[in-house]
Amino acid sequence: MSQKEISRNKAFGGHVVKYEHESVELSCNMKYNVFLPKEAEQGNVPAIYFLSGLTCTEDNFIQKSGALAEAAKHGIALIAPDTSPRGVNIEGDNDSWDFGTGAGFYLDATAPKWAKHYRMYSYITKELPDLVNNQLPIDGSHVSIMGHSMGGHGALTIYLKNLTSYKTVSAFSPIANPINCPWGQKAFSNYLGPNQDEWKQYDTVELLKKLNNLRINVLVDVGTADNFLERELKIDTLKQTVQDLGRSHEWEIRYQDGYDHSYFFISSFITDHIQHHVQYLKQ
Repeated sequence: MSQKEISRNKAFGGHVVKYEHESVELSCNMKYNVFLPKEAEQGNVPAIYFLSGLTCTEDNFIQKSGALAEAAKHGIALIAPDTSPRGVNIEGDNDSWDFGTGAGFYLDATAPKWAKHYRMYSYITKELPDLVNNQLPIDGSHVSIMGHSMGGHGALTIYLKNLTSYKTVSAFSPIANPINCPWGQKAFSNYLGPNQDEWKQYDTVELLKKLNNLRINVLVDVGTADNFLERELKIDTLKQTVQDLGRSHEWEIRYQDGYDHSYFFISSFITDHIQHHVQYLKQ
């Protein structure tokens, strides 16, 4: 598999590079951004994957989160993929902002209409890492994952389903219990069909109930002024599930007073999240 460099900008001693490649999993052309710290000029470096939320592209996190300075400080790469396949021209994929284009929900669709292209789970967990590890100075044995909103859902579920592949996980404002919120129900019913047992494999709360005894380490931040806190995110449900399962020592769930759902919130706490990941990536 080959990729084409689209742009390169120097930042904090390293470079932000945008690549384009043909995705086999998604059957379309895809782009992603990577921040390579200066240490990548000398050899492979650890990396954090960041999964963005609804309506976002590969650019939002890299340009708006303020993560580059802290990543550069620790010699960590940042990898920011897109949020869905692009330009696949499926009827209805551009009808709403919370489904279809920009809203892949990091799952592998099984409903026939969507199954060919909407395979973001396999893209994130298999195809993109294979490409990155083979063609960039990334240490594939020292990677972790984080995300925001829909991407927080993606990061948590991908981590819980692939514990040996990622050193740790963190999330901003994740959709924690999508089978019980409007965003998740809309996406899952269309991508996966009516069988709710299938939905549970992409739900953090449900995955936690079946988790083995491997020790995990998770940081979650959410703002108390987040407009989606009660209706869509279900963080209270996540926190209660963690407590009921006796796993509170593995989860740091923080309610940040007065913060909303925006990148102003992410940029306010991104340093904490990078430092959380560094603890485990440098081991």
